[in-house]
Amino acid sequence: MLVFTKIHLIISLIFGLSILQSSFTGGLKFHGNEEAIDQRTSYNIFGEHEVEFSDHFDIAFSLSLSPVDEIGYILRVKTGVNRRIFNLFYDSQGDQIVFKFNEEGKSNLIVANLDKDQLYNRQWFDMKISFDLIGDSITLLIDNKRFSTRNQDLADTYQPEILFGKSDHIIDVPPFAIKNLSIAGKETYDFPLYENEGNIVHDKEGHAYGKVINPDWLKNYAYYWEHEATFSSASVAGANYHSQKKEIYYYNRDSLWRYNVQTGESQITVFEDKSPVELILGTNFIDTVKNSLYTYEVYYEGSYEGPTVASLDLDSFRWTEESHDQVPSQLHHHGGYLDQNANEYTIFGGFGSMKYSKNFFTFGLQQKKWEMTEGFSGDVITPRYFSSVAYLPENNSVYVFGGMGNESGEQSVGRKYYYDLYQVDMGTKHITKLWEIPWEDENVVPVRGMVLLNDSTLYTLCYPEHFSESYLHLYRFSLKDGSYEILGDSIPIRSDKITTNANLYYDKGLNKLYAVVQEFEDDISSELKIYSLAFPAISRAELFDFPRKQNSNASLIALLIGVGAIGMGMGFFLYRRFKPKPLKAEKGIEQEEVDNYMPVSKKEQTVRPNAIYLFGNFMVRDSKSRDITYMFSAQLKQVFCLILHYSISEDGITSQHLSNLLWPDKPADKVKNSRGVTINNLRKTLSELQGIELVHEKGHYKIILHEEAYCDYVRCLQLIEGQEMDKNREEFAGIVSRGKFLYLSDDPLFDLFKEEEETRLEPILILEVEKSYDSESYPTTIALAEALFNIDPLSEVALVHQVKAMLKLNMIEESKIAYRTFSIEYKRITGKDFHRTYSSINA
Repeated sequence: MLVFTKIHLIISLIFGLSILQSSFTGGLKFHGNEEAIDQRTSYNIFGEHEVEFSDHFDIAFSLSLSPVDEIGYILRVKTGVNRRIFNLFYDSQGDQIVFKFNEEGKSNLIVANLDKDQLYNRQWFDMKISFDLIGDSITLLIDNKRFSTRNQDLADTYQPEILFGKSDHIIDVPPFAIKNLSIAGKETYDFPLYENEGNIVHDKEGHAYGKVINPDWLKNYAYYWEHEATFSSASVAGANYHSQKKEIYYYNRDSLWRYNVQTGESQITVFEDKSPVELILGTNFIDTVKNSLYTYEVYYEGSYEGPTVASLDLDSFRWTEESHDQVPSQLHHHGGYLDQNANEYTIFGGFGSMKYSKNFFTFGLQQKKWEMTEGFSGDVITPRYFSSVAYLPENNSVYVFGGMGNESGEQSVGRKYYYDLYQVDMGTKHITKLWEIPWEDENVVPVRGMVLLNDSTLYTLCYPEHFSESYLHLYRFSLKDGSYEILGDSIPIRSDKITTNANLYYDKGLNKLYAVVQEFEDDISSELKIYSLAFPAISRAELFDFPRKQNSNASLIALLIGVGAIGMGMGFFLYRRFKPKPLKAEKGIEQEEVDNYMPVSKKEQTVRPNAIYLFGNFMVRDSKSRDITYMFSAQLKQVFCLILHYSISEDGITSQHLSNLLWPDKPADKVKNSRGVTINNLRKTLSELQGIELVHEKGHYKIILHEEAYCDYVRCLQLIEGQEMDKNREEFAGIVSRGKFLYLSDDPLFDLFKEEEETRLEPILILEVEKSYDSESYPTTIALAEALFNIDPLSEVALVHQVKAMLKLNMIEESKIAYRTFSIEYKRITGKDFHRTYSSINA
């Protein structure tokens, strides 16, 4: 039995909040005109709460805009006085961005013209709308630029309803995001928007206030790597990131692919004359000052006499031969950096000719030759490859982290994994070993480049390269002592070929990390995958932690914690109450207890690999039990559930029916394209699992599950339709007690699906909860009762059997809590006290 003390709970909460507030600020992304109307985001700040402001109030937030030309409404303010409504309209279709503050249906009050490039490059900028109720003026403050309107005849007191995004008949919504939201008058309401799931929004104290429909929480973008794009090349190719142009380049001798990370647009350019360098590894670097990409090969076997270095002008896309020089041997997986001031590119380490290297080679962009840098003093860096290398111009120092090799440099001696960091002062050529840390986890190597943002931390991606199917993880190391933390989710990488590589880039303007993974099939053809992660990245603990309601009288409160091993991992109950009172079974529920009711917190149940779960929180695990739920966007989840539903109830769903459900307001040509893209994305995502197929037969899309794939919904139907429920009752209870079917899936498209499933389940649960109790399977009874509550929260059958089963298991306190919970919910829904007493159930 788990027991938490009040002190432990409060300390954990405060510690968790301090971490979150220092690393990530939260935020909410709004889906707009790019989505179907019923998929657009709507956020009512105060929800059903009535908040009153006198004299003045301000609406302040940070805003981020999509670079795509759009129009639409950002927010509306319903005043409730004379039905007066104000709105903020946004238009980016011209050369400037225009914000218009209007009195809805009457007149334009403020027009604010701003520089488009300046706002887009800022990513986030501050906005404030101030209502001076006494002075009858409204002020719009955008990125420190002030715009005002006077003589507005405002009331002295308002109870405003403030709505962002879609609201009522206002459906034109541009894609945008907000964070740092606050509404301030004589009292201030702060909303950190730090949720990562659900539709309820909390203030900074953890109180539930508003509700958002179709939310896209930015917090998830700081944990789950988002797959941006995939490209492939049949010949050897290289890749890099141009921070000035916000473009990722992927090139071979014939062509260049450009992917703009800001707009999501991709272009391909075919060279008039192919690259003069014969690509072996596709190693390269970008000179942002000259706007040129340099491709180089350090070594060729045999009698190759062609150029080894060439530059590509990224304006004209023409190649220029730069050098025929080589180094003494091949250097697989070396690290490198460009010193713009010295006009030199330097590489370190690598593997070739059965040897590991510890040398620095520098290519002078003016001299056009490779030279080995010598004369180092201080600590010695042992020969190695797979090291991360970064350059810090502020102190003219190179940092070398990790890798694998050995002191002799001979491959035959065997290899050692290094977890150390060196600083190399390139002015004095002095090497300082900053630290070496013990490593007790699985051995990993870092990618070529690290992100070095300051003098305190470094970021790099690490992975166990000795597995075919591996995963990259983002590590944050302290430059001071090597202490580290793993942040974000994992990225798959297939590392069979030595030419396979990955790299990490940081864009300060966009505040994003970009991972570029290049997987080679046969040392010639490759596939490039681009992923992004909001910065600063967060850990898994931070992802699921956000402000919870705290009681100001905490020092006077005694916490009642009921923990029950309620079969099938029902979890534990956590309640907060004021001064302890004996349960008055004959008198119903005290109002104080109703006001301080805390919902049940359920323990996460164990899950199996290669599985899809629809009961409770939607979850998908691949064949290695890696959580890949994040790969299912809201739309992919929609499509998967719809096709699965029709695959079971009918013989699949037709293309036309699927289109009508998902894109009812789009023209036919655009629907076909959207459907094709979505189906292809779903197929790719499902390919992460084994034994599940998305097929198109006889005009119908259909999901086929083979034996090795598991879906709790499909298995549940099999158990219901079978004739051996007595034998499988415990398994059935485990499935349905995981949570409400399609919990948190509020899309109206799922309503019929959920209704059919609950209609099918309810009579079976009533029957089975009684049978399990009669057969003395009391833990199963409790689990089935919990599942029945998910369908009918006022089910007396569930309550009676749950309480009786708990008493049979000597869970007396837990049974009282269960009764009290039911009574609170009964009064909340019906407005009446529950007519049965605890003692009458226990009789």
